Amino acid sequence: MFDYWLDACQRGILYWDTLYQRGATYLQHCESGKPPVLVFDYAIIMDGRDLPDPANYALAAIQPPAGCPATDPAKRPFVVIDPRAGHGPGIGGFKMDSEIGIALQQGHPCYFVMFFPQPVPGQTIESVAKAEGHFLKRVNELHPDSDGKPFVIGNCQGGWALAMLASVAPELVGPILLAGSPLSYWAGVRGKNPMRYAGGLTGGTWTASLAGDLGNGHFDGAHLVENFEKLDPANTLWKKAYNLYAKVDTEPKRYLDFERWWGGHYLLNKAEMEWISQKLFVGNELVQGKIASHDGKMRVDMRNIRSPIMVFASWGDNITPPQQALNWIADLYDNVEDIRNNEQTIVYCLHNKVGHLGIFVSAGVANKEHSEFASALDLIDVLAPGLYEAVIEDIAPDAPGQEYIEGRYIIRFEARDVSDILALDDGREDERAFEVVKRVSEINQGVYDRFVSPALRAASNEASARLLRELHPARFERALISPRNPWLWWLPGLAAQVREQRRPVSEDNPLWQWQERVSGWIGQSLDRYRDSRDAAQEQLFRAIYESPQLATLVGVPPAGEPRSQSLTWETRELARLKREALDPSFEHGTLADGFVRLMLYVSIGIGVVDERPFNAIRRVMRDVRHEYPLTLMQLKDIVRHQVALVRLDAPRALRGLARLLPDARPRHQAWLLARDLLALNGPIPAEHQARLDEVAKVLELDADAASRSALPAAPAKPAAEEKPAQPAAKRSAPAKKPAMAKAPAAKPDQPSKSPRSSAKPAAAKAKPASARKAPAKANGQAPGASTLADVGNKQGKA
Repeated sequence: MFDYWLDACQRGILYWDTLYQRGATYLQHCESGKPPVLVFDYAIIMDGRDLPDPANYALAAIQPPAGCPATDPAKRPFVVIDPRAGHGPGIGGFKMDSEIGIALQQGHPCYFVMFFPQPVPGQTIESVAKAEGHFLKRVNELHPDSDGKPFVIGNCQGGWALAMLASVAPELVGPILLAGSPLSYWAGVRGKNPMRYAGGLTGGTWTASLAGDLGNGHFDGAHLVENFEKLDPANTLWKKAYNLYAKVDTEPKRYLDFERWWGGHYLLNKAEMEWISQKLFVGNELVQGKIASHDGKMRVDMRNIRSPIMVFASWGDNITPPQQALNWIADLYDNVEDIRNNEQTIVYCLHNKVGHLGIFVSAGVANKEHSEFASALDLIDVLAPGLYEAVIEDIAPDAPGQEYIEGRYIIRFEARDVSDILALDDGREDERAFEVVKRVSEINQGVYDRFVSPALRAASNEASARLLRELHPARFERALISPRNPWLWWLPGLAAQVREQRRPVSEDNPLWQWQERVSGWIGQSLDRYRDSRDAAQEQLFRAIYESPQLATLVGVPPAGEPRSQSLTWETRELARLKREALDPSFEHGTLADGFVRLMLYVSIGIGVVDERPFNAIRRVMRDVRHEYPLTLMQLKDIVRHQVALVRLDAPRALRGLARLLPDARPRHQAWLLARDLLALNGPIPAEHQARLDEVAKVLELDADAASRSALPAAPAKPAAEEKPAQPAAKRSAPAKKPAMAKAPAAKPDQPSKSPRSSAKPAAAKAKPASARKAPAKANGQAPGASTLADVGNKQGKA
């Protein structure tokens, strides 16, 4: 008992001293202008406050820390957009194991879109979007020779801002990653996701306008943070504090680093918060295509995005559940065929348990999901249009093709349909109630703007607004336990003495174990309170807004009427024109067109793409880039064009191979390479072997003889350079690859009849001649074979 109470007294002093340090850090952070909480040095290269339509945003170039490789300007630049959701910027670079840290470790130039505490007077969301467009244009100018356009990451609220930007300026961005980003705000599962009911229970968006008027035209970000904390009262009221108390000897540094960001509240203009709440949170207008510029000249339509879209969500996220992160796909597209017709590539990845903030700050997530996304960017960029789920797994010890895997994980992309997205939800009938919420909110907002807002704006001033902000509990508790409070002058000195004489209690002490049980009981009690509160709020919401009488009263169609989603005349006409434009390309193209078409045809129906075949081809492309230049963007253009042809008329595309590969030598090489890439994951399935035989017949090849034959290998390496312990597949690939790379696949001056001139004939011949790898040993087959770009689905359609 003595040991326990001595430890409790010491532990209490150290706990309160940590809160005292938190207050000191908060005051220092405020006095220094609340800079980003990045752990990296940076230099502002463009300030949005100097633009014609100013915004309190800036573009910063991240400087690599010691131990990181120097950035390569020729590599694809990374741009991270952090959320402006009450906190300051920096969560995307909060630690070395972060989105920015992963990019720097791989040598990519990295840029960060930051923002300042005070918004510019008159600033709107449109001003912010224009500023971010200027930033991305600047990044493109700084890297004209990079492998591709910038990879842009939008965290949480930065995700919908990125989606809007990519919709109106698709030429500025490469692949985009929406990490924990809500885009379908009405979605969710009954009995869960209570945050979506908040707008309806408060009567709509008028409360955001009220907070803006009381703030003298500014909305306090501390209100948003408070809403997040209310979601988990057990963590807010007990678990976080008890965790600091129980680990007071090791936890303070991590706690203080996080609290520096969590307590750095920023402001938004009233007009900005009104736009966000009315257009997004309650209105859900982003996926409906109803958002337009103030002059009506530009409309935000997410179907206009041309680059691949990656979505990262988690089942443990109670702020942006997977349904809110993914249901926009079903809002925009009827099925996967619609996605393909729009030439869109969408990849999503679902984590099992990490929370909302863990998506950005968890070292495990950064080193696995974010690292694999960064490594697979080029593959994602050339994926055939469609919908895929990214599955990331540890490499099996006996997995074939390990020489083409970088790191400890392997990522594969499995074909999905829109029905798979809908299966993650429990139905969408519950979203009808939010249409009633939207209408009720519009009515209440109109009443507030007409009768209440003028009086409040006349009565408020900057002094009253500042007083309200300082009295907010999130700020007041930090200032109360800080050097600003003269009654706590003794605390730092006493804490220093305690650290010198610290005697922590043993974990097997019965009183400590009793304390742990009591703490668990308190947390469980608060969790039960949360569950009861959320259930009561949901029942109240449904009783009000699922009432057919209220729906009729406000003019919303009854819930029984189905939604109408029909293709417009413009969409159908555009598809017809695309088919007409593709028609001449069936029999005309380059050697690269022929190889890609061959690969696509034999891989119909696989439904799984992984990184190994693509990495093998990229390795050869790098080896022969001086002799046969072929850029990633040219390869992407070829893949997308040939995918469209194979999907449009697979038999005709097959017959056209003989025209694209007119000579016996490139035909033989292309067929061998297709066979070897299919075999990279193990034995070739019978269906795809049959397609290989079909291709051999069309190209007038003897399939049996071609299978037994191999191209001449390059001179063997000296024995001293070989590693006898390597598997046979690993030993044979390096020997064959250089020889095939140098083989004359076709005459360099062979004319091309393709209407697309991006890929030169000389470049085209390099791939069939050089990317071949010996079949891997079948001692451990990975799930499904893979190809350069998958155009199949589970039903075998092209």
